[in-house]
Amino acid sequence: MKNKTKLTPGRSRTTFTFDSVAVVKKLLAAAAERPRDVLVRRFGLGANTKRETLEAIGDRSGITRERVRQIEAAGLESIRASVAFKDASGAFEELADHIDQLGAMVSEEELLESLATDEKGRNRFRFLLMLGSAFYRERETDEFLARWHIDAATAKKIHEALTALYGSLKDDEIVPESELLDRFLDELKNVNDAYRDEEVLKRWLSLSKKLGRNPLSEWGRVSAPAIRTKGIRDYAYLTIKRKGEPMHFADVAKTITTTFSKKAHVATTHNELIKDPRFVLVGRGLYALTEWGYKPGVVRDVIREVLEESGPLTKEDIVKRVKKARIVKDNTILVNLNDPKHFKRTKDGTYTVA
Repeated sequence: MKNKTKLTPGRSRTTFTFDSVAVVKKLLAAAAERPRDVLVRRFGLGANTKRETLEAIGDRSGITRERVRQIEAAGLESIRASVAFKDASGAFEELADHIDQLGAMVSEEELLESLATDEKGRNRFRFLLMLGSAFYRERETDEFLARWHIDAATAKKIHEALTALYGSLKDDEIVPESELLDRFLDELKNVNDAYRDEEVLKRWLSLSKKLGRNPLSEWGRVSAPAIRTKGIRDYAYLTIKRKGEPMHFADVAKTITTTFSKKAHVATTHNELIKDPRFVLVGRGLYALTEWGYKPGVVRDVIREVLEESGPLTKEDIVKRVKKARIVKDNTILVNLNDPKHFKRTKDGTYTVA
């Protein structure tokens, strides 16, 4: 009888037909006393759930780290050759089925959390995974989290697809989750259709240490400012970007608190907006994103920049272009434009920098 697994975003609830406590107890009994003691301490299977290192066990027993490793390996092999191991084949099959339903490869942390709610339980399943011949553990690297899989060919395709997906993103590129999933599917070659499930794809994406998702479910490289949300200014950026138009700093602070559950004081938020070049003051207390094309500086500076970029312009064109960069009244623009110290009107009715 197979295990029943209900998949949910990021977590799964599992019911097995076997008792992990009883299975582990029988398996350990198949090992001699000395290797059994090493295995209990290495995997935290006794009263103390802390998993001991080879060095710690060696120091306590007066033997070298390498000797402890040899005893551990011999203990595992003796269990694999035992009748108890053969009797536990059904448990290993259920574990393999569980990993298959999670997508054939899953991070170690998520897998163990799906198997048990406490450390004792997770230690037992970690021991079973290490014993079973169907399970392969990949160590954590600079690119990927520690993970378990049951199919080397599928695991290789996932690794290659994640690497290619990361390479296809620009440094500051941010894409909606639906678009990233489509791009990820394009990179996956000949992967079993049974795994082409949205939650499975997200689970695979979470294996990468170089890809990240912000609170708005947008993806990009973890180094991208819109992904690396560490402080109020980053949440302010996401808030204004989500709004799609300039916002008053008080509204930004309020939205950060309600949307992201981050306490944002109005004065602190305003101060962060002032200091960060990603924001530009475009009206009385109104801030927009620099990437939208808004210009910093007083109205006079914006008029000057418009004229320097385009040359002589009519009054109407100047007003239109300045209002694309700043939220300001027409009269304010005209008052600044008629200042002879900075601008002059030509014979044909256009204006230039004085």
